[in-house]
Amino acid sequence: MADPELFVDAAGDGPAVLLGHGLGGSARNWRPQLRALRPAFRAVAWDTRGHARSQAPAEEAAYTPERLAADLGRVLDTQAEGVPAVVGGLSLGAAVALRFALASPDRVRALVLAAHPGTRSGGGFAAVAEEFAAAIDAEGLEAAGERFVWGARSGLDRQAAKLVRMGFLEHPPHAIAALLRQFVRPLEPVEALAPELGRLALPTLVIVGGNDAASLGPSHALAELLPQAELVIVPDAGHVVNLARPEAFNEALLAFLERTVR
Repeated sequence: MADPELFVDAAGDGPAVLLGHGLGGSARNWRPQLRALRPAFRAVAWDTRGHARSQAPAEEAAYTPERLAADLGRVLDTQAEGVPAVVGGLSLGAAVALRFALASPDRVRALVLAAHPGTRSGGGFAAVAEEFAAAIDAEGLEAAGERFVWGARSGLDRQAAKLVRMGFLEHPPHAIAALLRQFVRPLEPVEALAPELGRLALPTLVIVGGNDAASLGPSHALAELLPQAELVIVPDAGHVVNLARPEAFNEALLAFLERTVR
């Protein structure tokens, strides 16, 4: 199975910082952070396979955690000049970054885990992933997304719901359904990774919105289990914490990088 071409947005000089977006997002979601990072860092974001400007393989088996982690490795190969980099992401992107770090800790300088989607109990979005994917197959992405992501029960305000909808509808429906089945549905609870996390001696910023009920538990668990983790809770922010409160997110991110990288 050939690797898909990935759209990469990269600029700046200095230590490389790689940031992966969440399900239904794109590299555009990191624009406020890329602008803040580029004066001092090589700031890198990319569209995950099956999203936006990256290719979307037809085979469902192309969307496993292993393949997404390998894509992160490919981006690192081209952007970090062969030296360890800061690796991170939001939600799906955080899960990919953590998986990559557990498999290849020698290639990672520090971790940034924003709104990690893993749960203490195995519930959360993973519990409805198959139902969401089946709805995409039967009804189309817009109707399924209205029910599961940006509709009245989502808790999003009108502007946020509009932006989330626009983002999701940019992507091929088969890719979103495949990621739900291959990545999100089998996502392990954070506590299942406890032995591996306890051995991961990397500086880690765990950052989450104070209103993000789904990710607060996993974020606390990560901060407890990772030996060199620090937890930042951003008040008045939901799941997409970097866009809800970009100034606060950037302040925490730059302070962490100054302490651990520069």
